[in-house]
Amino acid sequence: MRWASPPGRPGLTGRVVSWWGERPVTQAVLLTGVALILVFFAINTAANMERFGITPGFGFLLRPANFEIGESLIGYQPQDSYARAMLVGLLNTVKVALVGGLLATVIGVALGVARLSGNPLLSALVQGYVEVIRSTPLLLQLFFWSATLQALPGPRQALNPVPGVYLCNRGILLPAFAEDGAGGWVLLALLAAVAVGGAGMWLRSNHIMGRTVGSIGRGRWPDALILLIALGTGAGVIAGSGVSLTVGFPELTGFNFVGGGVVSPEFSALLIGLVVNAAAMIAEIVRSGIQAVPNGQWEAARALGLPRGRIMRLVVLPQALRVIVPLMTSSYLNLIKNSSLAVAIGFPDLVSVVNTSANQTGQVLESMAIMMGAYLTVNLIVSALMNAQNRRLTDRRRR
Repeated sequence: MRWASPPGRPGLTGRVVSWWGERPVTQAVLLTGVALILVFFAINTAANMERFGITPGFGFLLRPANFEIGESLIGYQPQDSYARAMLVGLLNTVKVALVGGLLATVIGVALGVARLSGNPLLSALVQGYVEVIRSTPLLLQLFFWSATLQALPGPRQALNPVPGVYLCNRGILLPAFAEDGAGGWVLLALLAAVAVGGAGMWLRSNHIMGRTVGSIGRGRWPDALILLIALGTGAGVIAGSGVSLTVGFPELTGFNFVGGGVVSPEFSALLIGLVVNAAAMIAEIVRSGIQAVPNGQWEAARALGLPRGRIMRLVVLPQALRVIVPLMTSSYLNLIKNSSLAVAIGFPDLVSVVNTSANQTGQVLESMAIMMGAYLTVNLIVSALMNAQNRRLTDRRRR
């Protein structure tokens, strides 16, 4: 018996019938069998936990963690709860994913364009880089970068590639703002506003948002106004909060550096490894997206007298985005999931903190459920944002 949906847009009943398909009874029996199997395993798991004296539940999250975490974006002490410790690990994971995704995108796009360069040496170097990175395990790459950073000289013999920046086995020391209280968060919000406003202006002025070449340069005042408002608001908040922001530079005092900011060797190794690996994948995505643009677009742009750089920025890349964006989603999701390898080099990400919590409390299933839920939530947010951008590009093409 075939179930036919009513003509026109199906209602709720039509959608349910369409979802069930042609054999609803068979599918209902199959789903019921799967549910019974899951219930069977759940009952056996609960019985085994009770036999070993393990009480299931998430009450352990409120107990003191009693372990140190090397670095965190928020305040943390060993007497804080397991819930706060896991939040610290999640924020560390999000931090490396955000910074790594931004850097990998910039480097990957540059490498993808260079891969198609008319310079044979440059193209061959990029191709060799991509092949080497794609042919070696990421975990091995992380071990390599970790060993490289650990092999740097001590603070007294630290490398000084540029003024104010030092490289040693204690980490990468950089100039940083010395702030009081919430000044760091205020400054971060201000920088984010500037970055978003600047990116919007660049995208609009370079035809990335679907504007015609003839309209470039017009309509910038809304972006400029928003950027000025963001700057004024951020400056007003900083001034009104009484936060003093001064730039501190690292200085060698005794056997170590004081002042400035330090990026730990573990975070540096993880970030470099993820960026180098993801940039190679993104470079191939960008290359394939550019090559998917018809040659007629290049010829038409050359006929207008546009130089190669402007053709790439104004004509080719905007069209290549329709191919690039869906594939970039997978690259970003892989970068987030690959950050879980941080446990192998000692960076306190979500996996490391959850493993420590599970070992101390014995609540393995609950801890794994929290970790899976956290990664799932972050990845679904990234997927939703990228899918929304992809839908906008698709709708614009249809128009």
